Amino acid sequence: MPTRFALALFGSLAVSAGGDALAASHPGGFVVEVLVDGRPLAEYPAHGTRYVEALKGRDYAIRLRNPLGVRVAVALSVDGLNTIDARHTAPTDARKWVLGPYETVTIGGWQTSRSEARRFYFTTEEHSYATRLGQPDNQGVISAVFFRERVPEAVPLTSEETGRARKESPRADAARRQAPAAGGVPEGAAAQAPAADDYAATGFGRRTGHAVRMVHLDLEDRPAAVIGLRYEFRPQLVRLGILPAPPDRDALARRERARGFEPGFCPSPR
Repeated sequence: MPTRFALALFGSLAVSAGGDALAASHPGGFVVEVLVDGRPLAEYPAHGTRYVEALKGRDYAIRLRNPLGVRVAVALSVDGLNTIDARHTAPTDARKWVLGPYETVTIGGWQTSRSEARRFYFTTEEHSYATRLGQPDNQGVISAVFFRERVPEAVPLTSEETGRARKESPRADAARRQAPAAGGVPEGAAAQAPAADDYAATGFGRRTGHAVRMVHLDLEDRPAAVIGLRYEFRPQLVRLGILPAPPDRDALARRERARGFEPGFCPSPR
């Protein structure tokens, strides 16, 4: 199987907080959360997915967690656009973010170079990044598809190979102590109806530092997990029946219900 390309972060791994609780609230332990000011937004399961309330004008980030003891690569899209190169592709063909074993990362924006990104923020469809790119059809959706790294199967050694390995191990250990550390993964180029203002989408926000490097992974063909979120402004969550309607605050309607007399005496004001 050909090697696939993915991006790893330079010094951008977030500390994994409350791993057990996160795993308990997300099937399989894989986590996709929307953060505002570093805190996850409340999620509302409905209609076969999960919804969060979009807060107009606010920056947000997406937190991903790998619960496995092997590396995974995550195809992450916002409004149908890959967060690395803004392309609309199948998950298997998409460029991906790399998470090490049991690691959590936070993706805060559209990756625009090897060193910078542009922040995600909640805006309207009219002002969204997807609309500006002429691809407005999939707004209001965050999708993450996790692929496990293919781990080679161990081949048992014969008794002759085991004996030879034991004899050579002292020399090999001495050579390793004298040799310089391996260079690791090579660096490469990073990737790159009703009124519109009623509906939430994601903008192309302010510039922020976000260093990445290219790595090469051999991934399994089938996803380990597929997680999706929908985000909407509060009025649309109310229309969908996900949040309760607010109390009537129409001043004129309140005045129309006014009456001249009620029984009792004059109360003391609070």
